[in-house]
Amino acid sequence: MARILYGIHGTGHGHAMRGLTIARSMPDHEFLFVANDDALSVLEPEFPVYRIPNLGTVFKNYTVDLPKTIAKAVPLLWHQRRFVDELCGVIRDFHPSVCMTDLEYFVPRAAEREGLPCLTLDHQHIITCCKHTLPPHLWWDAFLQGLTPRYLFRPTNPTMIVSFYAPPVDPKYTARVVPPLLRKRVLAAKPCDDGHIVVYQSNSTHKALIDFLQTATKRRCYVFGYTRTKGEEGNVVFMEKSEDGFLDLLRRCAYVIQGGSHTLMSEALYLGKPILSIPVAAMIEQHFNALYLERLGYGMAAKMTLLSKDLLNRFEEKLPDFRATIAQGSFCGNDIIFSGVEHFVQTGRL
Repeated sequence: MARILYGIHGTGHGHAMRGLTIARSMPDHEFLFVANDDALSVLEPEFPVYRIPNLGTVFKNYTVDLPKTIAKAVPLLWHQRRFVDELCGVIRDFHPSVCMTDLEYFVPRAAEREGLPCLTLDHQHIITCCKHTLPPHLWWDAFLQGLTPRYLFRPTNPTMIVSFYAPPVDPKYTARVVPPLLRKRVLAAKPCDDGHIVVYQSNSTHKALIDFLQTATKRRCYVFGYTRTKGEEGNVVFMEKSEDGFLDLLRRCAYVIQGGSHTLMSEALYLGKPILSIPVAAMIEQHFNALYLERLGYGMAAKMTLLSKDLLNRFEEKLPDFRATIAQGSFCGNDIIFSGVEHFVQTGRL
């Protein structure tokens, strides 16, 4: 049995679900997570969590609230030595064999100071560790926002990038791209098509999306992620987040409308569901996901400010083509990931 200290980025639920899936798959090892914010509700029911501030992102009106994000980060970075010292104490008490990080800031620095190997396992480093051909309108955001995963959340050696698309890795990084990591419940789900739409917003919401759903389609739309969690407005049904309830609606839907979250994209694609992606403005990772989604023929990308009935009609006309293309894809990398993590735990290398 090995002990693993696992840092989890706390904004949203995707990072925490990835960590939870890894820990559930390795019952012979002991995990201690380091996390805060949204990740706590996912991890604490099953595993011990050491709470430490999260260097996260603040959203408003379906875009990144840059001033508040910076205001949140500055005091944490100013006192980073204190937090790293604190985690070094945790390492000395817990005695982990290795450390892992899913876009968490402090754990890799504490691991480096204590001489422990640390594995980066996330999706965000697809931005900086891989080579991309981007449209001109994404160049500036890719450069500017790419500074965060390149320097602030710098990739460790080694790095495992979980992704439904696989651009070539830049040889200057010790990185490997593997197919998505999926929960057991997703793997066991039996997909069908009952005609409804699953709508999911994970980081920020916008009323324009509700207006769009009410005017552009007569399909029943089950909406997750808004502050309203019950009741109906026409064909829109507001839902409370529930792992089982959400997955049941997902496996039975006709298609998905979502932001740009990689975790949900991966689950939807595994279940054969086309996706209309509306990435959050100024969140480059979501724009990368939407770009490749469209390039690979799995769905379409859209802007929140340009939603229309005509757009949805064009999307629905292509549903048979999207489904046929998705059926040819491979969206589960669990065996590769689990064996890679186990090898890292035993050897400190991938």
